[in-house]
Amino acid sequence: MRRGNFQEDTVDYAAVGATHAHDLMTYPPERSVPAEASWRLGSGEARFASSADSLLSWSALRGAGLEIADVRPAAGPMYSGVGFDAEGAPVAPSRLESEQRFDADGTPYVAAGTTVRVHGRVKGMNADAELRVISAIEEPRRVGFTLGTVGGSVVSGEESFTIEWDDSDEVRFVVRAFDRPTALLYRLLPPLVKRRRRELFQGYLRAISPLFASPS
Repeated sequence: MRRGNFQEDTVDYAAVGATHAHDLMTYPPERSVPAEASWRLGSGEARFASSADSLLSWSALRGAGLEIADVRPAAGPMYSGVGFDAEGAPVAPSRLESEQRFDADGTPYVAAGTTVRVHGRVKGMNADAELRVISAIEEPRRVGFTLGTVGGSVVSGEESFTIEWDDSDEVRFVVRAFDRPTALLYRLLPPLVKRRRRELFQGYLRAISPLFASPS
């Protein structure tokens, strides 16, 4: 298992980690609009592995029409938690703990503490932002990361991406987010926040799902 975390004071909102709260949709951070979606990607280890690799190479964001630029991994070593199997024995570190991976274009894979700039528009709506990977996890049946806004966005908030391979052999892609409008237009027209988020979710799905299934 690989886990990483980064300091909370690197982002521009207070409720760091709130996308992992079970009651996010009922009690979102103040003045924020919550959202979540889950899609079935298929089943089996091969599907899980390919989906996880795609997620960690920024494919979800690129699939939403966003350009990934200025990827800056955290300086110095990051803390990695210790994992244990069902018998309580320590789990061997994954290869991500000992080496940095890169995609075909030479872009570093997702890692806790990484800062990234994204540029783009989603159905005419601004999606530029500077983002920080505030946590990342790689387990035998669950891989994902959480992004928080640092600045330069029309909203302030967080989104988490997770690929899960459950005991029934099903592989699912889960995205959760909360957005607090900061730009004047989005403060005046709150429905734009939901529309922007909906379009981003669909882009993420197009990138990760081999079937482009409907949200459940």
